[in-house]
Amino acid sequence: MVFTRARATTLAVAGAGTASFLLLDLPLPFLFGPMAACLVAALAGVRLQGAGVVGKAARTVLGVAVGAAITPALLGELSVMAASLALIPLYVLVIGVIGVPFFRRVAGFDPVTAYYAAMPGGFQDMIVFGEEAGANVRVLSLIHATRVLTIVTLAPVIITQFYGVPFANPIGAPAATMPPLELALMVAAAVIGWKGGERIGLFGATILGPMILAAALSLGDVLHMRPPREALYAAQFFIGLGVGVHYVGVTVRELRHVVAIGAAFVVVLAALAAAFTEIIVLTDLAPPVDAFLAYAPGGQAEMAVLAIIAGADLGYVVAHHLARLVLVITGAPVAARLMGIRPRPRVPAPPGPHRDGRR
Repeated sequence: MVFTRARATTLAVAGAGTASFLLLDLPLPFLFGPMAACLVAALAGVRLQGAGVVGKAARTVLGVAVGAAITPALLGELSVMAASLALIPLYVLVIGVIGVPFFRRVAGFDPVTAYYAAMPGGFQDMIVFGEEAGANVRVLSLIHATRVLTIVTLAPVIITQFYGVPFANPIGAPAATMPPLELALMVAAAVIGWKGGERIGLFGATILGPMILAAALSLGDVLHMRPPREALYAAQFFIGLGVGVHYVGVTVRELRHVVAIGAAFVVVLAALAAAFTEIIVLTDLAPPVDAFLAYAPGGQAEMAVLAIIAGADLGYVVAHHLARLVLVITGAPVAARLMGIRPRPRVPAPPGPHRDGRR
């Protein structure tokens, strides 16, 4: 990671946000502190920059945490989980049927931009597919950043206030109390999984690569613990920082139109997620918090963090997010063609931040 002035400013702002949340005893200080501080700074016009390779490395921690949660006992629950997973295609279909007309008629987006704005896939994946199809990349970035930001902000409120579940689950053991061999295995799974995943073109390699290796070690009775507390705090910090930095360069006009439209669509997504959560709970397929986090259309990394802190079934939650992401990523280009959505001529995006927050 090149240590630029903008990056140093970003780390200082994020650190101040974390410290403020800790002093005020606010929830999830290592996630919401940097996210809130960077968001405010970005909207105020402060020059910020994403954490680059360090931010990617932080996401590998969550991959290892998820993989370590995949145990033989979890595999024994797959038959029960299958019924819940079977609803994911219907969930994505309903989102698309409602979302595309919403962005076409309410927001006035062109067909390609409307389609990729509606799809609840991974942030970067939807930007890449949308760019290749000729969508407005700046608009897509703001829509999906708003989706993730809003869901991550509201989810803890819903979990604590509506479901009555406190964020009191220990996030992890201190590194000093963990066997050196376990720590070494986690580091190896993180690095080899990440770089190996990138080499073979695995989407979401920073999370999925380490997850696959850690899961193999867990199922082989070699890895028995998830990453230490310090590593999970660091992962939260850089994930929160990254969400806030996405708003660098936002104009007043974009706030009034694009961001407002994105926030309105989140309300639609929240209603759909609530409906599917209720179906899961009423059919006794999963506990309420597990079902809610599994169907909340936020980022995979962010929902994994909340699942850990809320004490939810991490394997169940991540399995559903993976199913949604795989379905959207593999099916989006095909579905777009079937719907008659054709790429428009490529138009350079308006001046704005680079994908990692650079101007």
